[in-house]
Amino acid sequence: MATAAPSAAARIAVVTGASSGIGAATARQLAEAGYRVVLTARRKDRVEALAEELTKAGHSAMAYPLDVTDRAAVDEFATAFKTVGVLVNNAGGALGADPVATGDPADWRTMYETNVIGALNMTQAMLPKLEASGDGVVVVVSSTAGHGTYEGGGGYVAAKHGSHVLAETLRLEIVGRPVRVIEIAPGMVRTDEFALTRFGGDREKAEKVYQGVAEPLTADDVAETITWAVTRPSHVNVDLLVLRPRAQASNTKVHRES
Repeated sequence: MATAAPSAAARIAVVTGASSGIGAATARQLAEAGYRVVLTARRKDRVEALAEELTKAGHSAMAYPLDVTDRAAVDEFATAFKTVGVLVNNAGGALGADPVATGDPADWRTMYETNVIGALNMTQAMLPKLEASGDGVVVVVSSTAGHGTYEGGGGYVAAKHGSHVLAETLRLEIVGRPVRVIEIAPGMVRTDEFALTRFGGDREKAEKVYQGVAEPLTADDVAETITWAVTRPSHVNVDLLVLRPRAQASNTKVHRES
């Protein structure tokens, strides 16, 4: 994939939720595109292992265990940098698939805190560093769930709609400053953990999400899209990019082979 090399001032890329799935894949691809990647996630062992993998491959990578919902920790993290070129707000996830009438408020709160407040914390803390680079990029990894509801998805839809609105509003508020705001909204992505986490470790329920779907998106598909958007010329802003597998026409219309 041909990409434009990042400028020296904008060469650091911070990726949240980098311990697995889309976050880990994005860190790998940004590293290959020439960025010095900073890997953040709550799971210290995972991000340290990925940083070691990337370093051995000849890339520049640093692991930093971080809970994006902990504002004090986020602010402390931000003090380590004078400038940052890219912030990928990827940390998030879904919990449960209960209807609104019986959904667990604790799950709703956790999803909102991680998907929205976590992204807000990181964006507020890193925005001055991004602007100081002279060519910063904020990426918000939302979801097609943030653009259309479906039964059993109320809490996740609400959280991802919040992610979408965060990106859309920020873009309006900082226009004219040297920072782009990009929203990437994936549809059905099959990763090792997303559906399994959503259904509390119930592998049978998790597998049913993808049953009969020949080729769901992969984490690499989304990571390649993020990397492409980030590495466009600095005057080109990809406001919103929705990607789905060919088998998925909408959140509720999926072709499944028998």
